[in-house]
Amino acid sequence: MKLRVKGISDNQPIPETFAFGVYNEEDHMSFGPNRNPELEWSDEPPETKSFVVMMFDPDVPSVADDANQEGKTVSKDIPRVDFFHWLLVDIPADVHQIPEGADSDGVIPKGKPAEAGPVGLRGVNNFTQFLAGNPDMAGTYAGHDGPCPPWNDEIIHHYHYEVHALDVESLGLTGEFDGAAVREAMAGHVLDTARVTGTYTLNPELR
Repeated sequence: MKLRVKGISDNQPIPETFAFGVYNEEDHMSFGPNRNPELEWSDEPPETKSFVVMMFDPDVPSVADDANQEGKTVSKDIPRVDFFHWLLVDIPADVHQIPEGADSDGVIPKGKPAEAGPVGLRGVNNFTQFLAGNPDMAGTYAGHDGPCPPWNDEIIHHYHYEVHALDVESLGLTGEFDGAAVREAMAGHVLDTARVTGTYTLNPELR
């Protein structure tokens, strides 16, 4: 399979257009345009019956106590975990593109509902947990919400945009399903996968 993420070259920085958070010299971070990039894929196996789109960051600190705290840094030595930013499942086999901004255009406080997306069904991303303690932002964040790594992290984060070709028309997921549920449901059904990786940081020393 082949995947093109318009505006993002493999292993190169992600433009701020696609970010949830952008660098701000005074406050470290402010909300970004938060548009989903355009995805276009091709050359899937002929027996493909549906697609899954996901984007995740494998570099999120497993312990977030020092994240975005003045006078502290998030150590590069802290174990890292996956943070899902975009989940779309049950995309019909005749769909090969998602336009820019179709699933996200701006930061929406309290998130977007887990329902039909521009194509397929939206899964719940991890901003749901990350913002749960913020009374102005807490809610269900489904579909796409872009990069927003801790501004004091010692490492640059990587963001994997993936399209998976499946041998089933539907994963049978309903309600507020998350990335772990998608991976579990996909197991044994993936015919092929294509990936483009972008990088992003809000740490001025790494930019």
